[in-house]
Amino acid sequence: MTFVVTDNCILCKYTDCVEVCPVDCFYEGPNFLVIDPDECIDCALCEPECPANAIFSEDEVPKGQEMFTQLNEELAQKWPNITEMKEQLPEAEKWDGVEGKIQYLEL
Repeated sequence: MTFVVTDNCILCKYTDCVEVCPVDCFYEGPNFLVIDPDECIDCALCEPECPANAIFSEDEVPKGQEMFTQLNEELAQKWPNITEMKEQLPEAEKWDGVEGKIQYLEL
């Protein structure tokens, strides 16, 4: 089992979750983070640290967001690893809680 970063991370990209990950399984794109499922050890430390509540256990991904499981796996192979906390995106508070942000995902 793994954890999955979902829709609400897009345009927010808080990195509190990265700071607590013991295996450095987060990868960073321009406006989104993903978790590499092959590296995730299912420790669950990241989930409560996400201010945007965008991280879910693979079996608890919200209905309609199942595509993020595969998206995390694919993008983790392309994007660089992130191991330290950074500032969230400038308009993170504005975008936190906005639904249907997949259209804004920058690859």
